[in-house]
Amino acid sequence: MAKSKDYFGLGRLISLILAIIPFTSWLLGFLTRLTEGKIVAAILRIFFGWWIVWLIDLICMVTKGKIWRALNC
Repeated sequence: MAKSKDYFGLGRLISLILAIIPFTSWLLGFLTRLTEGKIVAAILRIFFGWWIVWLIDLICMVTKGKIWRALNC
């Protein structure tokens, strides 16, 4: 099983389990984007990460093994 680069390099199964839980998905998504240096994307995750981004992250984690990246600049 290949390692995902999201959620600090944890395995895909562990990342998927963490993505299912809304609070951990919100917190780890924020921290992941912050450590990537994407401050605007991290701030957007703080304000919109509860339901909208959580559902999109969950779908992306199941299909691709990565969180959704709205802003990649």
